[in-house]
Amino acid sequence: MDVVSDAISAVRAGRPSSNRLRVHGSWSVRLAPYEGAGFHVVLSGACRLVPDGGGDPVPLGTGDVVLLPHGAGHVLADRAAGAAEMRRAVPFEEVRDTDVRLPGSGPGVELLCGKYRLDRSRTHPLLAELPQVVHLPHRVGDHPELRTAVDLLARELDERRPGACLALPSLLDLLLIYMVRAWMSQAETGAWPAVLNDPVATAALRALHSDPAAAWTADRLASEAGVSRATLSRRFTSLVGRPPMAYLTWWRLTLAATRLRDSDVPLATVARETGYGSPYALSHAFSREFGTTPGRYRERVRAGEPALTAS
Repeated sequence: MDVVSDAISAVRAGRPSSNRLRVHGSWSVRLAPYEGAGFHVVLSGACRLVPDGGGDPVPLGTGDVVLLPHGAGHVLADRAAGAAEMRRAVPFEEVRDTDVRLPGSGPGVELLCGKYRLDRSRTHPLLAELPQVVHLPHRVGDHPELRTAVDLLARELDERRPGACLALPSLLDLLLIYMVRAWMSQAETGAWPAVLNDPVATAALRALHSDPAAAWTADRLASEAGVSRATLSRRFTSLVGRPPMAYLTWWRLTLAATRLRDSDVPLATVARETGYGSPYALSHAFSREFGTTPGRYRERVRAGEPALTAS
């Protein structure tokens, strides 16, 4: 696995969901904050997105894609909507999957709006540094994989097509990956685009993510990266924000928490898969990181209680 795939897999819970929004006239729709990530794809027409908290409005046109990776609340509205109209925004749940015709001369717009369920207790720093709103405008030649996914999504929205109920969630999963990739390719700030453009840090991360249960040492990891131990420690720590072996410990425990959440495998199996010699060793490290034992963590998650955040 690579870092981006692992970062998404660790936090993703359940399958994505989506709805269509078709509106004509003068309109505004509110989407409440969500414990996950939201997205919008403009299939036709134009509108704007106004984030909660006074953020700058984001004009959207046909083919544009927006990711709200931290589930921020926001309003979608026609471009002429004023402050009073925005305050009267209709809850999204009241108009989704309907064809709404309202008074006013605003042109029609159609969007695909969706959500990804995420477990934020183990958010990878790569995802944590994404901005509140990632706007990916449609430009010919930009992000070809993302454009292809958007085109395929538009074609699969007709649920009468054979296999559409399976194809759509899979395409939505691809869309998330392509949105994160697109952001990384154009980001002007943030540590992780720089991390993944550094050959030494990338080589070390690839090795750790490919086999987290291996008996890694600082010397072995430096050999994998093709540099001295001191060089690896300096460059990795500067870019990633923690030393290589500390990152490995954090990632192993993140994987352990994911396995406890998503499976019924015995603790001994989880320990073996994450590089701990015994259930006791895993339990000790897990308790230090999460403040509870693996067994109690699993019970808490299964009971629907909020998951604990790693330190």
